[in-house]
Amino acid sequence: MKRILFLGAGAIGSYLGGWLKHAGHDVTIIDPWADQVDKVNQDGIQISGPHENIISFPRMLHLHESEKLSREQKFEIGFIALKAYDTSWAAKFIDNYILEDGFIVSAQNCWPDPLIAEVVGEKRTIGLVMSNISAELYKPGKVSRPGQSRMRDQGHDVFRAGEHNGEITNRAKELIEILDPIDSGRVTNNLWGERWAKLGQNCMGNPVVAMSNMGTAELASDYVCRCLQINLAKEASIIGIKLGYNIDNFGGTEVSKWSNAEDKDVYSELDGMIARRSQGPNRHPSMAQDVIKGRVTEIRFMNGYVLQKAIEIGIDIPATKATINMILKIDSGEVKPSRDNIDIVLKEAGITPPNTV
Repeated sequence: MKRILFLGAGAIGSYLGGWLKHAGHDVTIIDPWADQVDKVNQDGIQISGPHENIISFPRMLHLHESEKLSREQKFEIGFIALKAYDTSWAAKFIDNYILEDGFIVSAQNCWPDPLIAEVVGEKRTIGLVMSNISAELYKPGKVSRPGQSRMRDQGHDVFRAGEHNGEITNRAKELIEILDPIDSGRVTNNLWGERWAKLGQNCMGNPVVAMSNMGTAELASDYVCRCLQINLAKEASIIGIKLGYNIDNFGGTEVSKWSNAEDKDVYSELDGMIARRSQGPNRHPSMAQDVIKGRVTEIRFMNGYVLQKAIEIGIDIPATKATINMILKIDSGEVKPSRDNIDIVLKEAGITPPNTV
């Protein structure tokens, strides 16, 4: 049993934290969402997904109640499960409650690891990339994971734990063992390549769902929507390759395919691959959930991070720029999510969608 602290009780924090409590660990979760804290303390977290449905009772604290922790034994592991724009203050906050020989884990999207290391030091944090796992939370006390089976049943490792310097350590192995009841994982010596692959996956999916108010299966059935996804994946792949990362497969294929999507035959192959997902789960990833809840999205830290790097190395990525512009308009309330937004983004980027399927 480990003593574990989560900062953040959104979809992924509630899913992981609830599961780890169910697995026998001593779990405390801190969150500013008062309704979530009160509901879980009263009735527990209902967790549904490609596994048995469970009700878990981790201890929940309001953010202002965190002072209670200063009078308690410190935690062995701390998970940051907040939005990317909250990373720096969250790292400073949670560091106070973790044992000197403990460690802090980023359970986040985007590129948060260097931000955490700036605050707590590289040796005090482990990167955790979560591949092909989605959790949804719209009502207090209820979190769900779409899909019919765990990814381990399909031969895929969801959790990839890695040290910043590429070493394979016992604590990284321990983290994977702790998460194993949820789904399979592995220790990686390629944290940055794994992280960029996850970033590419997020960049091609999250904003397209968010701007359209369509689920992933609905997008897969529309060749125009697929076109935007392919171009976003292509641009993220090109930038990651130029930066020298050894990028793992994402989106169902190797990065070399995405980066070569200008080739008509390659594009047709990618288009057909995505189209087949129209029969799969109709997921709404984190950015779409933020839009539904009226929260500011992570677009500046997701596609925006890719654009920042593209500008630094002098490469134009028009689909990414147009996508960021659209999501920022949605964030500000200027535009409402709609299928029409995808046409607008492609037009702004100067891209004509080919219908290959």
